[in-house]
Amino acid sequence: MSGSRRYKGILYIILSAFCFALMNLFVRLAGDLPSIQKSFFRNFVAAIFACMILLKDGVPFRCRKENLKFMLLRSVFGTLGILCNFYAVDHLVLADASMLNKMSPFFAVLFSFLILKEQVKVPQALMVAGAFAGSMFVVKPTLTNMDLVPSMIGLLGGIGAGAAYTMVRKLGENGEKGPFIVFFFSTFSCLFTLPWLIFDYHPMSLSQTATLLMAGIAAAGGQFSITAAYCHAPAREISVYDYSQIIFSAGLGFVIFGQVPDAFSWVGYGIICTMAVLMFLYNIRNQ
Repeated sequence: MSGSRRYKGILYIILSAFCFALMNLFVRLAGDLPSIQKSFFRNFVAAIFACMILLKDGVPFRCRKENLKFMLLRSVFGTLGILCNFYAVDHLVLADASMLNKMSPFFAVLFSFLILKEQVKVPQALMVAGAFAGSMFVVKPTLTNMDLVPSMIGLLGGIGAGAAYTMVRKLGENGEKGPFIVFFFSTFSCLFTLPWLIFDYHPMSLSQTATLLMAGIAAAGGQFSITAAYCHAPAREISVYDYSQIIFSAGLGFVIFGQVPDAFSWVGYGIICTMAVLMFLYNIRNQ
């Protein structure tokens, strides 16, 4: 693979990390609204953007029959990931919520083994276990930890995202277009959350509506950027740069909310990022 394509892939994945950090910021700024309501508006905007791209490029709005089950699994897991991530963003330090969501690459390895029957070697399994151990420093599972429930929900969001990205890889290998994957998932998520929105709608101010629309625009930028990244370079070569979101989230959390992660969280960040770099180097060496 040419160096220029790799560099473009790195640029796109860093851009997606910044967009997702902005998305989390806007979700938090939207205030005391249900996570399901926030998720609906986030996916509604992404669906509109994806629809416009599909119409512009003349891509048909249909899924290959053999890919339908993977498209549905991607949508179910992705919706679970978003709902859990938004709940964590509302209840945790922004950097903690982002780091728990960034467990997804490690869970993607696990689900690739369980669902796609891809081989997982011992070093990879050890690095996944190490990353999970690091996440426990962020979760801090003690009976006195008031953030235990949102932390566990945030970790569940990382599991859902990992399973969803596994399905995205399978769909990409089977020839499905990135914009259609985004459109299908976003539309599915909107329809899934619509009943809750109808029966438990919380009135929003103009500023809250604008903030959620900004969250949706940032999410769309993140979705299309990360899709472009993996079209330019394989995940094993660029996925480690996705952890730049933690830097962006920590900076935004400090500047906007005055948030400072505790010592245990910093230890967890260090372990998880170390495992990510080791996984990156291992995959490059064994490609």
